[in-house]
Amino acid sequence: MKNEFAEVWFYNQGWQAHEFQQKCWEALANGESGILNAPTGYGKTFAIWFGVLAQYYAKEAMQEKKNKKKTLHTLWITPLRALSKEIHKATSQVSQDLDLDYEIELRTGDTTVANRQRQRKNPPQALITTPESVHLILATKEGQDYFKHLEFIIIDEWHELLGSKRGVLIELALSRLKAINPNLKIWGISATIGNLEEAKDILLGPGTKGSLIKADIHKKIDIQTVFPDNLEKFPWAGYLGIRLLDKVVDIVNQYKTTLIFTNTRSQAEIWYQQIITYYPEFAGLLAIHHGSLSDEVRTWVEEALHEGRLKAVVCTSSLDLGVDFRPVDCVLQVGSPKGIARFLQRAGRSGHRPDATSIIYYVPTNSLEIIEGDSLKFAVKEKIVESRIPYVRSFDVLIQYLMTLAVGDGFYADDILQEVAQTHCFESITQEEFDQCMALLIHGGSTLQAYDDFHRLVLVDGKYKVTSRKLAMRHRLSIGAIVSDLMMRVKFRSGKYLGSIEESFISKLNIGDVFWFSGRQLELVQIMANDAIVKPSEKKKGVVPSWMGGRFAISPDLGIAIRHSFKSIHKTQGISPEIKFLKPLFKEQESLSALPKEDELLVEYIQTKYGYHLFLYPFEGKLVHEGMAQVLAYRLSLIKPTTFSIATNEYGIELLSETEYPIDEKLLKQLFSPQQLHQDINSGINVQEMARRRFRDIAGIAGLIFQGFPGKQMKSKHLQANAGLFFSVFSEYDPGNLLLREAYDEVFDFQLEEGRMQIAFERISKHKIIFSKPNKLTPFAFPIFADSFRERYSNEDWQSRLEKLKMQLLDG
Repeated sequence: MKNEFAEVWFYNQGWQAHEFQQKCWEALANGESGILNAPTGYGKTFAIWFGVLAQYYAKEAMQEKKNKKKTLHTLWITPLRALSKEIHKATSQVSQDLDLDYEIELRTGDTTVANRQRQRKNPPQALITTPESVHLILATKEGQDYFKHLEFIIIDEWHELLGSKRGVLIELALSRLKAINPNLKIWGISATIGNLEEAKDILLGPGTKGSLIKADIHKKIDIQTVFPDNLEKFPWAGYLGIRLLDKVVDIVNQYKTTLIFTNTRSQAEIWYQQIITYYPEFAGLLAIHHGSLSDEVRTWVEEALHEGRLKAVVCTSSLDLGVDFRPVDCVLQVGSPKGIARFLQRAGRSGHRPDATSIIYYVPTNSLEIIEGDSLKFAVKEKIVESRIPYVRSFDVLIQYLMTLAVGDGFYADDILQEVAQTHCFESITQEEFDQCMALLIHGGSTLQAYDDFHRLVLVDGKYKVTSRKLAMRHRLSIGAIVSDLMMRVKFRSGKYLGSIEESFISKLNIGDVFWFSGRQLELVQIMANDAIVKPSEKKKGVVPSWMGGRFAISPDLGIAIRHSFKSIHKTQGISPEIKFLKPLFKEQESLSALPKEDELLVEYIQTKYGYHLFLYPFEGKLVHEGMAQVLAYRLSLIKPTTFSIATNEYGIELLSETEYPIDEKLLKQLFSPQQLHQDINSGINVQEMARRRFRDIAGIAGLIFQGFPGKQMKSKHLQANAGLFFSVFSEYDPGNLLLREAYDEVFDFQLEEGRMQIAFERISKHKIIFSKPNKLTPFAFPIFADSFRERYSNEDWQSRLEKLKMQLLDG
């Protein structure tokens, strides 16, 4: 089917429409909903946009224009403000080029109050906004009328939202908007994930078939591992990364523009510092970009990239999403990307042009990590890609949503329960559970009735409403499901804002301490309320902020790929450059202990002057190993009570104690039994403490604790104390409380990854166990040992001690 607007515009650009774009225009013309799956840089936005325009003007042509009041026709929801700006720019350009009277406006946290009010009275045809802003509109009087004539909702980067509570916000908003306008057409734009079909069903809701349109574009990806000159046979994490600095800079110099991706904000700060220190010629050509920097800094970096003024940017996942700048020539990934989808998305940032090859260099941060170069190539070849796990039964978000509706026009409880039960998140909700949510809002449930602040809803003519202006204002300030450690603003004395840092980091610093942030060395001058006042410093030593977000886990799919790579370590022919390079390390490992195959678990029991070390190598990723280690320690302590120090990395676990155990294959089989795993997790891990911390976020989203007014946020210790109080009260007097149960569920599902742990225990119980008792630390054991060693000794001391120990091992 022809789309005249697209034909004219594409012709003027000298472009040819892709097949997936034409399929989208056709589906939109037929009134369908659906999901579009296409790589970044191939015109995803236009695939949907021209279909929307054609529908709008076809309808316009059929209607009388006289006295017709302009209404909101399209809502385009994106997870990032930067992305909103890009889409606004691209779509407005189309209206301008084709001289259309179709207005597009932005509504994000940056939109002024005056503009918001104008948009309410005189809406544009299209509004580009965020999930939170949609809920804010629903929380205003006659907010639901604003959406009465809405025809299209487009959810951009749906795969990103799906695996978070912001996805639940979208599901709930859609359930209401579909009830207001049953003819609503919903489209999602998503990158490739393992469960695209499920992602479509969740977005469109039950009973809506919808189209899944996939772009038939296979990008060529060239993955190159950066090898060190010498192989460290006894490697330790972080050691090699910066050692490869010269090689990284050589690569950067070969290309016009490069993105250097790191996994954590602290790693980004370190790499930026090191490059500027050792290669001062990069001053002004190198920038840093991560989520804690101010919008001003990030916008400047994005624009400078767009205009080709920068040679390289050190960044984190803040540049993962489809923020559209001119494609770079090359991408570097420092350290394990932890997931295949993330790696592919980052690779796709280079060579955006159709038929261009995406070049990505993989920079390992320790010797063992080199093997992941082989694993990533295998995953790409076999098209292995992760699924996004959607949240279910997020009652904190539901309570916030009910409050949002009550602050706005009010709601009829029975109607809303029916709508909510149509979402994937709440398809299993019972009347009793819904009544519990309502009770918490009406009178504080069974435990908080004595406090007026928890008498939030009032029944007015059959509708539940919020009549208190104070509670309504507080609620509007708290809408959203993004939670993190409380942030403090970092400012110069002049007032210039640099970005924000987690309070837990700043609270450990003394006045006069130096830290790296925003690519600068800063000295802490004073703390005023929520601001950390700093000045530039010349001191050579500084600490790097650590952000809580830095605890990535290897995805299950990357774990499979890594275990597959271990299949090849026994081969002598037809092996990858990575395995070939690691041969001496594997040889050393084999001579000291043993080399496991794909279906074998290697266990080493080593005695040193520090005690008895039990090393196990499940290759399941750090987060799963942390939980496994505590279960194994608990099971061992039942045999003989003792204290363990536990260390883990992505590949293995170390349990160190002063007590010797009669370790043999029979005992190891018992330790890895999948039987009674849930009970042993509960007994061996302080799940209650983990749930207490998780509860703070849940209590914040549900509105039990108020985070404070803009610029006057409550201190995290007060928030923690308030949330802790609720947690204790519910635990003692209301153990069936939905929010309390949710805190425990989230700990098991997301923090301990109980499902993955169960699968790992079941897999290992079928494996052959290779039990070895080497007389000294092995190449596999050394990196885990090094991590625990680092915890034990002061900063200056541990590096030289470790180096000495390594020399002894090599000499021995």
